[in-house]
Amino acid sequence: MKSFLFLMVFVAAYCKSQQILPLNTALDNIPNNAQVKDLNNELNPYIGTYKANFQGNEVTLFITKEENKLEKRMNKQFYRDALIVKYIVKNTSGLILQDTQNNSYNINKLNSTKIRNSQNLVELNYSGTNCGIGWGIIKLKKINSTQISWDYEPNSTSIGEDCPTNADKTIYLPETDNLIFTKQ
Repeated sequence: MKSFLFLMVFVAAYCKSQQILPLNTALDNIPNNAQVKDLNNELNPYIGTYKANFQGNEVTLFITKEENKLEKRMNKQFYRDALIVKYIVKNTSGLILQDTQNNSYNINKLNSTKIRNSQNLVELNYSGTNCGIGWGIIKLKKINSTQISWDYEPNSTSIGEDCPTNADKTIYLPETDNLIFTKQ
């Protein structure tokens, strides 16, 4: 009985000490081990499978919501509800150019960092392809219940000295603004 009582006190103290904050809390205001939660289900309208064609390639986005995703930034760690985007890019012949559905997230990581409700907009960090080529911010704007607009301009397309010469350095994601994706 003493063990059970101790366990209950420990769990209550742990839960009480973990601060829950809304999605758009600034990074500087997030304490270590806090939870940044989607308290108002602001991410849910983006969840789904979307398709678009760009320069002859078919791009399919698979957008899901991950709760309590561990983030490590500025010498602290916290948990965030985030959109996770995986994708497939196929050429006109149906050949898969890039598929991140089974990605271990060492490269091609694409997840949300900000939501701007007044603009129906969510910002995603993109870690880039091999060697970080193409890293940057992608903005998804909710147009209506079946369409989102895509804006992406990579911050860097340069190749570092430590990048293997045989690495695929192609950015397969559409480098454009206002590309319309339709929910499937």
